[in-house]
Amino acid sequence: VQLQASGGGLVRPGGSLRLSCTASGFALEYFDIGWFRQAPGKEREFVSSVSWTGGSTYYGDSVKGRFTISRDSTTVYLQMNSLKPEDTALYSCAVSTSALNPLSREIPRTYKVWGQGTLVTVSS
Repeated sequence: VQLQASGGGLVRPGGSLRLSCTASGFALEYFDIGWFRQAPGKEREFVSSVSWTGGSTYYGDSVKGRFTISRDSTTVYLQMNSLKPEDTALYSCAVSTSALNPLSREIPRTYKVWGQGTLVTVSS
């Protein structure tokens, strides 16, 4: 059972990236998924989550209006637009084995399976 995040890289401020989260050993389509990020020296931060149906999406305050989460049957995407230097971090996707709710979705320990992360660097 593994998750893999990909799509990170170096981008200039104002640019865009699309991250992908895929799974091996289980079917991603049946689970709620979250994206988190962690910058050097900082705590892990909730970025976004999506329900298994794709019908419910949520965003951290720092990315609202700039990031969009979506999914198909095999992949969860995080489209990141208008990137800022403060978005620089290691981005990881994670699986929740229970339905996410307002009390749980932003808490890392809610999620049971984590990917290895993909590095996003926003710099001129």
